[in-house]
Amino acid sequence: MLYDSYETNEQIVHLSFYRSEHDAALRAFELPEEQARFTALPGKVLELSLNDENRYPVVILAGDVPVGFFVLHCGEVTAPFSDNRNAILLRAFSIDQAHQGRGYGKRAMRTTAAFVAEHFPGVEEIVLAVNEQNHMAKRLYEAAGFRDTGRQRRGSIGMQHILSLSLE
Repeated sequence: MLYDSYETNEQIVHLSFYRSEHDAALRAFELPEEQARFTALPGKVLELSLNDENRYPVVILAGDVPVGFFVLHCGEVTAPFSDNRNAILLRAFSIDQAHQGRGYGKRAMRTTAAFVAEHFPGVEEIVLAVNEQNHMAKRLYEAAGFRDTGRQRRGSIGMQHILSLSLE
């Protein structure tokens, strides 16, 4: 099911659970080097997501073109990020380099709360971790309503801020 988001001058932005017809485009995603160090490309996390019942790959579509990707991850994995047992973790967010700068990421993040509320009844909070050096991503998340919880954790390449978006 597609979830309508916002209109850009070019396309309407939708969120959709991954479907096999998205595969080739997602595996062709590229990121600038300065972004690639902070997130995983869809091709790297897709198999893991498809083989884990607690991971839900989500495709950001502009019209019918995959322009971005992230994974929603539920279960005990959220414990280091939130004390809320009804939280879901957003991870591996990326916008394909060829589609950056068009507002797709911001529009996708602004509609994620409604998408989660529709597809994951009972989820009260979306949490994520963003590397302290990834200022651009942190600004994007905060512009979409996420707040810095003041919590931090050590990630694979340094400290991460824990951000939260309440759905209540």
